[in-house]
Amino acid sequence: MKVGFLGLGKLGLPCALALDDAGHQVFGYDISQETMQNIANKVLPYREEGSQELLDRNSMFLCYDSQDLVANCDIIFVPIQTPHDPRFEGTTRLTDERADFDYSWLKAGITDLNAQMESLDRFPIVVIISTVLPGTIEKEILGVLNPKFRLCYNPYFIAMGTTLYDFRNPEMILFGTEDEEAAEVLQELYSTVHDAPFFRTSIKNAELIKVAYNTFIGMKIVFANTMMEICEKRDVDVDSVIDCLALATDRLISPKYLRGGMGDGGGCHPRDNIAMSWLAKEVDLSFDFFETLMEGREMQTEWLAELLMKTSEESGLPPFMLGEAFKEQTNLTVGSPAILMKNIIEERWGVDVPIHDPHTQQTHPHEVECPAEPHVFFISTKHGEFTEYKYPEGSIIIDPWRYMPDMEGVTVHRIGEMS
Repeated sequence: MKVGFLGLGKLGLPCALALDDAGHQVFGYDISQETMQNIANKVLPYREEGSQELLDRNSMFLCYDSQDLVANCDIIFVPIQTPHDPRFEGTTRLTDERADFDYSWLKAGITDLNAQMESLDRFPIVVIISTVLPGTIEKEILGVLNPKFRLCYNPYFIAMGTTLYDFRNPEMILFGTEDEEAAEVLQELYSTVHDAPFFRTSIKNAELIKVAYNTFIGMKIVFANTMMEICEKRDVDVDSVIDCLALATDRLISPKYLRGGMGDGGGCHPRDNIAMSWLAKEVDLSFDFFETLMEGREMQTEWLAELLMKTSEESGLPPFMLGEAFKEQTNLTVGSPAILMKNIIEERWGVDVPIHDPHTQQTHPHEVECPAEPHVFFISTKHGEFTEYKYPEGSIIIDPWRYMPDMEGVTVHRIGEMS
């Protein structure tokens, strides 16, 4: 395939070299004359494992303007940087200010591509690689493009220093587009480099997945370093602790507990975090990770309570909760986030929301039956039985688990699902 790269920096060049090495006809252009000169002279001014060897024997075509790039390519990758303010790069203390990435370079590159394509009777597939926040391409990029522009979003999960290896050996390919044909073309291209899964989704989903992936790694590191500090202060071996946790490939290192829904509950999770928060103060831990978890759990539950009460107010329908157990397949209510939510509503709004759970009725005789009149029903426990209930016409169901089916005469709001 004829593949182009608009940007031959620390991300673009290793990926371009990998596709060139896989037998594709690769064209590259960078606005930096120094970068272009280095590539022409086969000089790599930074350390990138394996890239110098490919640069020494590459057959890539260097384009000295974007028009030449557009004229020759069927696919154009755009790995243009979206830099952050130096204050937010993690080398200085946090300030109270927060900011989005700087998209000016990316917008300028896409605007230039768009201008060059105006003279063509075809539109190459353009694939943005740059890291952006969700909604950015719709807000910042689509407005400068010709409607015929075949735009895709394909961020890479790579690390500087091993970019070439990571490009050739990815866990998956994340590909966001509404263009089915473009997705098939790119899937075929990647199949010549590796056999990793090709995960296709919307552009907006892909934007969030990229930054979610990166911040998930940050969360893991903070947790591991929290364990290290506790071990140092309590004479425990951190590597032994982490090595054992790493063996838990069913519940910990797995997709389990990675679905949006209610907070965790039961006889272990909330109380263990609170006990560990006490230990954090006892050993003067530098950061109380466990307190933050419990605060997050409580604030997220209050947000769900706000959604229920706002929907009730706007619809004129009374609120009703379905599910009191701390999770499905049990009648235990210890640590239940459903009860936490009920208590928050009573404390903040002064409303005693009725709650029904078919599994806890015998142990909690105060419970009521599911009403026959329209209500705003909040599914606070993911019991399978709730999908089979006959809800009164005109009711609204709020489902944080996104498992309730569509029902005639009933509005089902699945939280977090795209409209």
